[in-house]
Amino acid sequence: MTAPQAGHPASPETGDRGSREGGDRAGHRGSREGGDRAGRRTEGGDRGSRRTEGGYRAGFACFVGRPNAGKSTLTNAIVGQKIAITSSKPQTTRHVIRAVLHRPDSQLVLVDTPGLHRPRTLLGERLNDLVRQTWSEVDVIGLCIPADEPIGRGDRFITGELAELKATVLAVVTKTDLVDRKRLAEQLLAVAELGDFAEVVPVSAVSGHQVETLVDVMTGYLPASPQLYPDDMLTDEPEQVLVAELIREAALEGVRDELPHSIAVVVEEMIPEDRLTKIYADVYVERPSQKAIVIGARASRLKEVGIRARQQIEELLGTRIYLDLHVRVAKDWQRDPKQLRKLGF
Repeated sequence: MTAPQAGHPASPETGDRGSREGGDRAGHRGSREGGDRAGRRTEGGDRGSRRTEGGYRAGFACFVGRPNAGKSTLTNAIVGQKIAITSSKPQTTRHVIRAVLHRPDSQLVLVDTPGLHRPRTLLGERLNDLVRQTWSEVDVIGLCIPADEPIGRGDRFITGELAELKATVLAVVTKTDLVDRKRLAEQLLAVAELGDFAEVVPVSAVSGHQVETLVDVMTGYLPASPQLYPDDMLTDEPEQVLVAELIREAALEGVRDELPHSIAVVVEEMIPEDRLTKIYADVYVERPSQKAIVIGARASRLKEVGIRARQQIEELLGTRIYLDLHVRVAKDWQRDPKQLRKLGF
């Protein structure tokens, strides 16, 4: 199914890509080669001794927490550009994406990870493995706990897992714009009692409150190090991965609760031309009934996906795009090792 745009009406047929306009696409793949794209409360503890004064610092940090705790939104707010996709649906993040924040005296590399959850599929197990691998490799970890939700078993479980790591662990109370001062104070006290955190920092990615303070705290615990990435690099992710994620984000809007986990997107080809980039992508679901949901009546929903995704992609690439979307069925792909490999997991 082709998403609509000026001069390219959606067709109700899914079919042979060979009939699409675009000339020779053999072997072409777009990839990012760098640049032009894209209250604090100190709780003390042994980890606090890692902070030192002076000199250039560089290192890796990540935000962890239950699904939908605001990790990706916070990553985007810190970097100042949309690197990670966001959604109200849990388990939105599936790929480890590195976003680089450049400062005169430091370089903070934020690693956006999926939320740790109880896996029900092979995909879920592999995402949890990605999370734990990232935890073992970063210098600073921010445990995100929403200000508007009570601390639960998931928060306690993750806190226990983090206690075994060498990284400096901070508690980050997110979504502070959603609560009043009294509720925030109560949550800060509850979080402080949850574990042995180097510091507890309340923050709102939406309003920007204390975002800079959080960055100051995190960079303060980075090791002394030379610069890790070039000055103009915002992420080391290939463009195709970022584009696929933006399409998936658009597809997640308005679908039923059980469908988001079944959606995957693969960008097959990106063809840059003089004033236009042609993008050919497949949206995968697990059952024919899900395919009908994504396409919608008279392709109405797929049209909306194309419109939303195209705007975001044009901002990312800095050029007009032609977006060609097809919806395909890969039966039970979340449980099939062969399908998972094909879809990049």
